[in-house]
Amino acid sequence: MARYQLHVEVQPAFLPDESAPEQGVFSFSYTVTVTNTGEVAAQLISRHWIITDAAGRVEEVKGLGVVGHQPLLQPGQSFQYSSGCRLRTPGGSMEGSYFCVAEDGERFEAPIAPFLLEDGTRRVLH
Repeated sequence: MARYQLHVEVQPAFLPDESAPEQGVFSFSYTVTVTNTGEVAAQLISRHWIITDAAGRVEEVKGLGVVGHQPLLQPGQSFQYSSGCRLRTPGGSMEGSYFCVAEDGERFEAPIAPFLLEDGTRRVLH
């Protein structure tokens, strides 16, 4: 087991009621579960998302914490939150990382693997 490690799982969903395809607005939610799979307690300090739509437009989002929180996770502990984004195309992808500081002062990045945002009518591949 790694001393410093967070496992990140993401469940995206298309939000048809908040979308307006005829106006180029496609809304998505995503629920993230962050689990400390390391040996040392760690605090999630900031986030960095890279959002790419189906036309290849890229938006980067950086900020402190997640949904107003900077959770301190003990080994084995999880934190779950939901957020969202809007695209100008029916699909795209997101990926990124969390910057974390362990209880002993060690700094590390927790990667967020790429995942697809789809409106349900087509599959977007990158």
